[in-house]
This record gives sequence, structure tokens and C-alpha cells, in this order.
Amino acid sequence: MKPRLTAEFWVAAYLARLERAAIPAYLAAKGDPTAGAVIVKVATMDGRASAFTRAYGPEGDRVWTPLAEAAPEPDVDAVLARQRNFDPDLWIVEIEDPKGRTLLAEEGLD
Repeated sequence: MKPRLTAEFWVAAYLARLERAAIPAYLAAKGDPTAGAVIVKVATMDGRASAFTRAYGPEGDRVWTPLAEAAPEPDVDAVLARQRNFDPDLWIVEIEDPKGRTLLAEEGLD
């Protein structure tokens, strides 16, 4: 099993990486500093949004999977509110980027 970063450290590093790429992002919900799950929402500024969460892939590795893709933003917000009600330790990072960039496919963000 690969050692993992704390949620708080990962989120701080992710926000810094987004800032370096000039992608506007902010922390919408702060969760458990050590082991909280992370959801990344990207709003494309046209009324639509997507949301992604980390899950375990078939090989046991961590992969980003969609919770919602290119859906109306209020619908995505409703999904996130339900997730947050279910898991108050959840972190939510929100990105506002017309191109829909998340950088989640980059090395080191799995």
C-alpha cells in the first residue's frame, strides 16, 4: 500500500498547483484534516459543472471518478450538499474555469 498524504496537505498542494496554472479555485468546504475525502467541482461558467471524487480502481490504485459530468450547476450543487450531509468530514474544492480544467490527470494528484 502506498503511503498517502493527509487530506489537508493534499488540498493545500492542489490549490497551489491550480494557482500556478492560473486556474481560479477555492475551498468550498473544509473536512477532516487527516482523512477526509475530497471532491473537486469544476464550474465551466456556462451554467454547467462536473464533480469528481477519488475511488479505488481495479488494481487497488486511487483514481478520480465522476460524480456528475456536464450537468446543470444547481444539480451538481445538490449532489455535493447530499454528499456533505452524509459525510461532514468531506473536503470540497471548487474550480471556476470555462475550459473545465482540473489538472487531476497530472502526475502526483492520484
